[in-house]
Amino acid sequence: MKSDCMQTTICQERKKDPIEMFHSGQLVKVCAPMVRYSKLAFRTLVRKYSCDLCYTPMIVAADFVKSIKARDSEFTTNQGDCPLIVQFAANDARLLSDAARIVCPYANGIDINCGCPQRWAMAEGYGACLINKPELVQDMVKQVRNQVETPGFSVSIKIRIHDDLKRTVDLCQKAEATGVSWITVHGRTAEERHQPVHYDSIKIIKENMSIPVIANGDIRSLKEAENVWRITGTDGVMVARGLLANPAMFAGYEETPLKCIWDWVDIALELGTPYMCFHQHLMYMMEKITSRQEKRVFNALSSTSAIIDYLTDHYGI
Repeated sequence: MKSDCMQTTICQERKKDPIEMFHSGQLVKVCAPMVRYSKLAFRTLVRKYSCDLCYTPMIVAADFVKSIKARDSEFTTNQGDCPLIVQFAANDARLLSDAARIVCPYANGIDINCGCPQRWAMAEGYGACLINKPELVQDMVKQVRNQVETPGFSVSIKIRIHDDLKRTVDLCQKAEATGVSWITVHGRTAEERHQPVHYDSIKIIKENMSIPVIANGDIRSLKEAENVWRITGTDGVMVARGLLANPAMFAGYEETPLKCIWDWVDIALELGTPYMCFHQHLMYMMEKITSRQEKRVFNALSSTSAIIDYLTDHYGI
């Protein structure tokens, strides 16, 4: 685990409970946990463009606890990286609480992934299969609450919905009773992929909860974020692919501005972002501003220096 934040010099922002943002009455704009993508460099970028709260990529708690190598590769942060939520994939309360204690000095809270629909995750007992195991979710929340005594340290869950929404409401109410800080709801079932998001279901869940609820699913612009926030009555919105395509989305930009691309280059180089990640983010960002021919050329570039030369020649960056 790499961090510029020592336990005795924690970023002042970490002392703030993110729940304060949810109680502000303003739209809380959240960067989703994204495997391979929502790492420190990208979190640093979206924070420059009005993102209020960031999540790490999903980290397997068992590997994180047992392997120093996993900790060093999966979790990197610094003093400006806050407020921050570390998302874990877990199916064991003890291992999750151990992982939470490790990251506690460097984050505002942890989130339990109860929404990943990928087959490998569900086969391991992680992700969306947990929406059918409310007692296990409750046990994991309780264990973290018992083991981490830091005031304001949050424990949240991110879920998908059931076909029978009553089961989802029941799950959420049980989680709330156990001490969950807030719940993020992706408005699709575990079987759905590209079907329309059930924002009406998110609204019903919110109406049955006393804790904050974040809406998630198919939000591609600030205007859409504000609309989803209004129609669901939730406390915030979480965005994944929309931010990959346009990290400046929350600041109101309809497509990635050149300044944002320039910022990404600076941040990525400063933080030593691996080439593949550096290039992939740029491919997402430039999707709407490049022609088909330009995409073929840019996507075939094979080094950081070649990318910088291309950006300089074509965009003056």
